[in-house]
Amino acid sequence: MRKKVNNYISSIAPKFSIELLQAFLPTLLLILIGMFLIYQYVDPAPPKRIVMSVGMEEGNYKAYATIYQVLLKESGINLELHASKGIIDDIRELKNPDSSIEMAFIQDGVASAEGSENLVSLGSLYYEPVWIFCRCKRDITHLADLKGRKIAVGKDGSGTRSLAMTLLNSSGVNADNAKLVSIGNQAAADALHKGDIDAAIFVDTPESALIRDISKDPSLRLVSLDQADAYTRQFPYLHHLVLPEGSLNIENNIPERDVHLLAPTTVLVVRNDVHPALVYLMLKTISKIHDGAGLLNKKREFPANLDSDFPLSAQAENFYQNGLPFLDKYLPFWAATFVNRTLIILIPMLALLIPLTKIIPVIYTWLVKMKLFRYYGELRFLETQIQANTDKQEFKKYLDELGNIEDKVNLLRLPVSFSQHLYELKGHIELVRTKLERLDKD
Repeated sequence: MRKKVNNYISSIAPKFSIELLQAFLPTLLLILIGMFLIYQYVDPAPPKRIVMSVGMEEGNYKAYATIYQVLLKESGINLELHASKGIIDDIRELKNPDSSIEMAFIQDGVASAEGSENLVSLGSLYYEPVWIFCRCKRDITHLADLKGRKIAVGKDGSGTRSLAMTLLNSSGVNADNAKLVSIGNQAAADALHKGDIDAAIFVDTPESALIRDISKDPSLRLVSLDQADAYTRQFPYLHHLVLPEGSLNIENNIPERDVHLLAPTTVLVVRNDVHPALVYLMLKTISKIHDGAGLLNKKREFPANLDSDFPLSAQAENFYQNGLPFLDKYLPFWAATFVNRTLIILIPMLALLIPLTKIIPVIYTWLVKMKLFRYYGELRFLETQIQANTDKQEFKKYLDELGNIEDKVNLLRLPVSFSQHLYELKGHIELVRTKLERLDKD
């Protein structure tokens, strides 16, 4: 008996599949169309490469970029470094639509004259103080005191030169009353040690080996700016910092006193079309590298939204307000990206599927019952003919037609759940046959 039941179920399975397919096909088409339309607005997968422009002689930019390379490689992203002539060159490359450069370190304040255009900021990474060393017989506390001296102001196109000229010009020091030399970094340090120049301006971190080396020269003085607050009022991108006595070298008490410094911040700038997933990955990377304490900042003071030249990217704004997205915190980059892109498609699909799941069973039931309704229609038509015709000669023909309907119904295969409806139809056929036989006897 069980074998017969299994054989019967097996025989109706293909029919069941066809009905289900007919019911599900319109929904499937709607889902596919919806997925296609949604996909048109979903960001493509992030690229595996990003190009960064680095002024190799500017501050610690190369060192930090190399660390970025290592961390990004762990996430499957290849960071390519492009050597530049300086920050001005970096900005122009970023703004050039034909350039492959997508990211660069920019000294805050330098871009004010260049404009931001298609560039956005991921935030400030650290302070980069202005260090002014002078071969002087007495302490200098005002930049105006450098008039008449030979001053190294940084290489052409560098952020150091841009900031040095801004500060000197605001203090009345210019090419008419001083000798301005376009050298920077090690060349300026060497000239300062040898006495070939009277003063030099550097923009660098306090951890820099170059700054610590210059500070050890007893013939050189580190300028403490009494007007530091005045500069910050005039140039909002500058910050007034105090370098504590002995902080560069406790043993030798360098510097001998607290020194008032000015400092812009170093900003990570990207094009506004960089993939959002890469932006979040960069934010995650810089938060690992730049959140430690330093001589001039507290722990977790950076990265921060201190930039004055570029608008903050939408992802960075969300990062500074709410931190990293949940998935980016706990999943590897590739996994977080995959899940995010999948959810963008799935959530609208679920919104579409929920009402459709209620419609599919209704459509399926209707399609199955339509087979029964067809034979009910034939049976009703035959019954109407019987009632309208009293000629017994026609009754035999009606019995044959009724038999044909019954044969077709017997061949009908329906899912087990519809067996009740099938037996009801067979019962109605039998009722019509009984009525017809009774009329024939009468």
